[in-house]
Amino acid sequence: MSNRIEIAPGVVHYPGWFERAAQEALVASLREVAKAAPLFTPRMPRTGQPFSVKMTNCGALGWVSDINGYRYQPTHPDTGAAWPPMPLALLDAWQSLAAYPHPPEACLVNFYDGPAKMGLHQDRDEQDFDAPVLSVSLGDTGVFRVGATTRGGPTRSVKLQSGDALSFGGPARLAFHGIDRIIPGTSTLLPQGGRINLTLRRVTRP
Repeated sequence: MSNRIEIAPGVVHYPGWFERAAQEALVASLREVAKAAPLFTPRMPRTGQPFSVKMTNCGALGWVSDINGYRYQPTHPDTGAAWPPMPLALLDAWQSLAAYPHPPEACLVNFYDGPAKMGLHQDRDEQDFDAPVLSVSLGDTGVFRVGATTRGGPTRSVKLQSGDALSFGGPARLAFHGIDRIIPGTSTLLPQGGRINLTLRRVTRP
């Protein structure tokens, strides 16, 4: 089992939670997810500006963003098909790390390629803030930044390597967070490079 490093109250880093073989198996599962639910480019509400990341989802619900706003829905925005189920390895990770009695309902799959990044934001589209958000990193290292629950507060950064898990909940559940950049060539997991980030979330109240 990997180390447990508390970055800030409620923010816990688990370096190397998934060993290399488990990472490879998870990537293979995600390729099947992407066949059923192809990657799409989300857009900002109102402006329609495209995100720099591509994404898809698995689980009962999926997070989408378009000109009409942020939301969870049970179907892919382009195909109209239901999202595929989550890989069992992710459900096992949630059970081990989330300290929450109910399963996740959504797994957002973000693919970072080249200069892609994610600005500081809050995860607040869920009904249940008692559940933490659990993140899993695959591929090239990402520089993760987390701040306070108010915009403009102090921030700190941590490098998330392939196989790492990170959870934030409790006092950090609504902390602003984002990915400043990807460090190319830091992993051989993905043949074409880039980073996959998996974010497991409980959406509805039990």
